[in-house]
Amino acid sequence: MPIKTFRPITAALRFTELNRPAGVSKKRPERSLVESKPKTGGRNAYGRITSRRRGGGHKQLYRIIDFRRAKLDMPAKVQAIEYDPNRSALLALLAYADGTKSYVLAARGLQVGDTIYSALKTDSNDYRPGNSFLLNAIPPSTKVHAVELLPGHGAQIARSAGTSAELVSIEDGMAQLKLASGEIRLVNAKCRATIGEVGNEDHNKRKLGKAGRNRWLGRRPRVRGVAMNPVDHPNGGGQGKSKGGGGRQHLVSPWGQLAKGFPTRRRSKPSNSIIVTRHNGRPPRGKK
Repeated sequence: MPIKTFRPITAALRFTELNRPAGVSKKRPERSLVESKPKTGGRNAYGRITSRRRGGGHKQLYRIIDFRRAKLDMPAKVQAIEYDPNRSALLALLAYADGTKSYVLAARGLQVGDTIYSALKTDSNDYRPGNSFLLNAIPPSTKVHAVELLPGHGAQIARSAGTSAELVSIEDGMAQLKLASGEIRLVNAKCRATIGEVGNEDHNKRKLGKAGRNRWLGRRPRVRGVAMNPVDHPNGGGQGKSKGGGGRQHLVSPWGQLAKGFPTRRRSKPSNSIIVTRHNGRPPRGKK
């Protein structure tokens, strides 16, 4: 089992359950495929906090990932399966026949020594996890990941650990994709997708066990609005849970925007036209 538990010799270890997938390399990442990743602490170029509760954390290097899979009809051998601190998915280090190397998202079931490739056309024997094709070359009901939204722009859909999208059908040059949320949307059939699901599907089962592990990930403490004073948050104040404050009103952000049950998607968003069914089974906004 990839989920590792520990003997409860300390209070933190009693509740810690970490994801330890088998076969992950312990070596350093490929030096030519990493670049520095400066920390922002959640601040913009003016030094103002634009993303709260960020700061600290362990040093990280950014892995340069080939989301386009533009090297066509050239087999690549999987040299290693590696951990990536910047995402929940694992990475596969590929070595192509011409000597170049690249990182791609590791598909579920992909192992060291496997051979995968990217192509425009395919036959019935090529639908193995990790191979990349255009959507119009993939049969319906196939699970895919790392799907492009625009041809040649690189993968943007279904990139996190354990996720995938199902190819429903292809009509009039557009492919219908059913996403993990239940949403069905149209994508250009000339967009590229990778066969299979993203690996490391047990990532969401981990339990950090202690607050310090959150700090290693760069997450600072979060204070609830209901625990604050009225001057600091709209949900603050009150003697315990009272009608005038302390959580008995609608939960909002510090600036008053509703936090639960409030649709934040614009009715006039251009991509509404390519959504067939929303995640709740209803038609997109503006359509009946």
